[in-house]
Amino acid sequence: MRVLGLDSATNVGSVALVEEGRLLAEVTFNIKKNHSERLMPMLAWMLEEAQLSLKDLDGFAVAAGPGSFTGLRIGLATMKALAYVEQKPLLAISTLDGLAANLGNQEGLICPILNAGKNEVYTALYRWESDDLQRISEYLAISPEGLLSILQKKQEQVTFLGDGVPIYGNFLQEKYPQARFTAATNSLCRASQIADLGLKKLQAGEIADTFTLEPIYIRASEAEVNWKKKNPQPDGGSVGI
Repeated sequence: MRVLGLDSATNVGSVALVEEGRLLAEVTFNIKKNHSERLMPMLAWMLEEAQLSLKDLDGFAVAAGPGSFTGLRIGLATMKALAYVEQKPLLAISTLDGLAANLGNQEGLICPILNAGKNEVYTALYRWESDDLQRISEYLAISPEGLLSILQKKQEQVTFLGDGVPIYGNFLQEKYPQARFTAATNSLCRASQIADLGLKKLQAGEIADTFTLEPIYIRASEAEVNWKKKNPQPDGGSVGI
C-alpha cells in the first residue's frame, strides 16, 4: 500500500509518500509562504521524482488539526479533492498525533505544543507503550500555566516539541524542572508521519468521509467568536455559522 500525506496545519508545508515499512519521498518547507501557492507544485514535483502518479496511490492522509484555520482548510480542501477525483480513501490524522510521532520510543511523556495565539497552545500528552504511541489526554487549547498545572500532578519527565517551544520553552523549563526539549529539526510537522499514521488507519479500515470531514479546531475561530458576540442567543444556546 502507498499513501500520500500532507501537512499544512502550521507555517510548515510538507508532503510525503510512504509505503509499508518505507518512506519513499518527502518535501518540507519551513518558510513563510502561502500554502495555496506551494503545496500542489511540491506534490507534483515529488510524484514526478518518485515516478508515480495519483493512480498508483492507495490513500490520501491529511493533517486535520489543530493548527492554523486557513492552513487546515487549504490542506483538507486539497486532499478531499484528490480523494474524490481518484476515488481513493481519505485518512484524517491529528496534527498533534503526527508531531508526537517524531519522537520514536522516547522515554517519559511527550508533549507537542503548537502556538494557538491568545497566550494558549494546542497540546496533548502521549506515552510510548512498547512500540505503540498512546495519547493519554484530550486534545487541548490551554494556557502554558494550565498545562503546567496538569503536568505538576504527574511529576514525570516531559519532552516538549513544536512551534510553541521557542515561545514558551523558557517558561516551561523554569517552572517544570523535568522538562526536556527535542532538537529543532524534530519539532517540525512532517507529512511522513501523517502518511505513516494514515497508512495504519487505512490498514485498520478507519476511513474518513470525504464529504463531511471537518478540521479539528478544538476552539472556535475568531470569526465565530465575534459573530456570537454580535448575535447573542437569549436562551444561552448557540447557532452555527
